[in-house]
Amino acid sequence: MKNRSRVIKRASAIGIAGNALLSAAKIVVGFFSGSYAVISDGLDSASDVLTFGITYYASRIINKPPDYKYPYGYQRAEAVATKVLSFVIFFVGAQLFYSSLMRIIEDHPHQMPSLIALYVTIFSVVGKLGLYLYSTATGKRIRSQMLIANGKNMRNDILISMSVLVGLFFTYQLDLPVVDLITALLVSIWIMKDAFSIFMQSSVELMDGVEDSTIYYTIFEAVEQTEGAHHPHRVRLRKHAEQYVIALDIEVDPEIKISQAHHIAKKVEENIKQQVGKTFDVMVHTEPLGNVEKEQFGLSREKLENERNNL
Repeated sequence: MKNRSRVIKRASAIGIAGNALLSAAKIVVGFFSGSYAVISDGLDSASDVLTFGITYYASRIINKPPDYKYPYGYQRAEAVATKVLSFVIFFVGAQLFYSSLMRIIEDHPHQMPSLIALYVTIFSVVGKLGLYLYSTATGKRIRSQMLIANGKNMRNDILISMSVLVGLFFTYQLDLPVVDLITALLVSIWIMKDAFSIFMQSSVELMDGVEDSTIYYTIFEAVEQTEGAHHPHRVRLRKHAEQYVIALDIEVDPEIKISQAHHIAKKVEENIKQQVGKTFDVMVHTEPLGNVEKEQFGLSREKLENERNNL
């Protein structure tokens, strides 16, 4: 976990430095070239410093040890930070949508920026592309939705800059200024859709849900491969950052000693950890073989297959 938080911290620091450099370059160039669009783009890059600042701060929190207030630790701060990023990304998309709509309604004239302003926009696209690839690749490698969300934010900045360049081409080369406005509107809708997707994905973890149901079958198989363990049921599974918290009930021979039942439960725990992989904790409750209880929550193999068949 400490190594993972260090990776997130390093990726965030690179994002802060990269966006700070791009922001400074665009603001200075925009000021001397008289391009308010480039200055505005520079201020947007300054806001991206804030988004990577959020991930940097979260990387410090998730490394804190468990305490009486958060006995499971602080790893879910990453999911909270991801949700905050989804709001920031949605605001960027909504702002672009509003400004594009106002340009259509008020019929603002198009202004051709200076050549140096175009160069710094292209430089920004290249820089943002590098940050997008690095943040996304790192996020996928350590299974961090927070870094992936920040990577998507960089990708959206690339789309915004590219839409500006495409709009300029259609406006001044093909005399089709309407394409510029349509492109900007489509990009803004894409960004808001992206933000909503990030919001919903982070909600799964915060609501103790999982998206990959195949992990349940891995747990069932791990129990069934354990000698003396029967009928895994009431399986509860939830994400804790990149790890899983697993709780389940199993049935054992009611005639064996408590120490033997404990040994079987311990073996089940070891098999689950080995086959599932990244597990934060596995809690196994033993019951006598043939015990029947009304399941209020959790899943068994039969219950899971019935739910999948009813979808």
